[in-house]
Parts: sequence; C-alpha cells; structure tokens
Amino acid sequence: MREYLREHGWAVVLSVLLHGLLVGSLVFAALISAHRTPPSVQPLPIDAVVVSSQVLHASQAARERAEQEAAAKAAQDAKAAQDAKAAEDAKAAEEAKAVQDAKAAAEAKQAADTKAEEAAADAAKAAAAEQQKAKQARQAAEADLAEQAKREADANAAAAKAAEVKKAAEAKQAAEEKRIADAKHAADERARADREAELRRQLADEEHRSAVESGPMRDSYIAKLRNKIQNAWIKPPSASVGLDCLVAVTQIPGGEVTSARVTQCNGDAAARQSIENAVYRASPLPEPPDPALFERNFVFRFHPDE
Repeated sequence: MREYLREHGWAVVLSVLLHGLLVGSLVFAALISAHRTPPSVQPLPIDAVVVSSQVLHASQAARERAEQEAAAKAAQDAKAAQDAKAAEDAKAAEEAKAVQDAKAAAEAKQAADTKAEEAAADAAKAAAAEQQKAKQARQAAEADLAEQAKREADANAAAAKAAEVKKAAEAKQAAEEKRIADAKHAADERARADREAELRRQLADEEHRSAVESGPMRDSYIAKLRNKIQNAWIKPPSASVGLDCLVAVTQIPGGEVTSARVTQCNGDAAARQSIENAVYRASPLPEPPDPALFERNFVFRFHPDE
C-alpha cells in the first residue's frame, strides 16, 4: 500500500481534489438556488397583465420543486461522487494490497529461493566434505596398504636375512662343533698319549727308584742327612743315653727345610725341641746323588748313640 501510494500519490491527490471541487460546486449551486430572492417586477405602464395569486403560488411551487430537485440531484451527484471516490479508494487499497501481496509473495519467493540456494550450497558443501572425507579415507587405506606391503616386504627380507644368518650361524656352529670335536679328539689323543707317556715315565721312575732305593746310594744319602742333622744338634742337659726319636721333615727342591716335627721320642720336651732345632739348623739338607731319591716329605730315625 505504501509503495502504491508512493508511486501514484499525485494521481490520488488530483482525483480527490477534482471530486472535492465537484461536490463543492454542487453544494454551492444548491445553496445559491435556495437563498436567491426573486427579482422585483416593475409594473409596466402599459399592457399590464394581472396574474392571479394561484398562478404565482404555482410558479413559486414549481420553482421550489425545481430547486429541491436540483439540490437532490446535487446531493445525489455528491453521493455518487463520494461513492465513486470510495470505490476508487477501495480499488486503490485493493491495488495497494495486491501490490503488497505481490511484493510479499516476491519476498517470500526470494527468501525461499535464498533458502533453497543456501540449502543447495550446504548440500554441495556437505557433498564436497563427504568427497574429501572419502578421498582422505581412500588415501589412508592406500597408505595403510602400502605400509602393510612395506612391512610384509621388510618382514620377508628380515625373515630371509634371519634365515641366512641362522644358516650361517648353524654352519659356523657346525664348523665350531667339528673344530671342538676335532680339538677334543686331538686333546683326548694327546691326553691319552700323555697318560701313556706319564705311565711309562712313572713305571720307569718306579723301576729306577726301586733300583736306586735297593742299591747303596739310598743308604749313603740317608747317612748324609742323619750326619748333618746330628752334627747340628746341641745336646740338652736333660738328654739321656739311648735317645731314640722319629722325625718328620718337609723340604723343597734344593734341600731347604720348611717343617720339622718329632713324632715319637723317648726324650723329654727339651730333647724334642733340640732335635727339631737341629733339623732347621741343618737346612739346606744335602742333595741326593740321584733325583729319584728326593722326597719332599720323609721320616728318619734320630739315634745319636749309634
């Protein structure tokens, strides 16, 4: 309605003014006819005609009827003009309403179109997002497949390398076991040979020792030991005639005495101590004429009166 009035304002105003002027003219004419005084009749000097009062009243009545009819017609015309104006106003209002409804419909259509466009844009955006998501998922799946393939390839390579390493380790272990077995066999052979040689040497030593011990060299060696110890003995005052003791001696190669202990003796403690001191003073003891006669631990009889 506002848009219609804005566009046809001058036409509406002009139409209202024209209808107002028309109504005003009719009303003015009716008013003038009602209040107009009849013109004065001047008597003619001649040819005067006398009109009866009935004729005058009839004429006046006719004039009043004419004026009333004119006023009624003017009122009717004013009403018609007013009705026409009202119709035009109603028509203008209908046209304005139609324009407003059309505008509202256009705005609603535009809003619907905008909403539809926004929905389409949202749908397109959602579809693009889904496509991007699907693309990313596909790329991730492809990357996973590639990674899995790489892991499988690495696992196969590692397995092959492990198999090679295991094979090499087994070969090395077999070679090492063979070397150890050969070394053990050689060591066993050497040990067996050494044992046999040691047995032969021991047998030879035993035979030689038996031969030496059964010969005069042993007696001569024992006599040297006894003489040197008895010569180093300082007889204590308590030692009686007929002293007879057994002495256990430990020596190292070279004759150095490391231990001397009287095991059996018919003398007192002073006699025992004097014999042990004599053994230590006699160190180093004489070396045997034959190494087979050397004994690290030996026992001899101390009997100074013989």
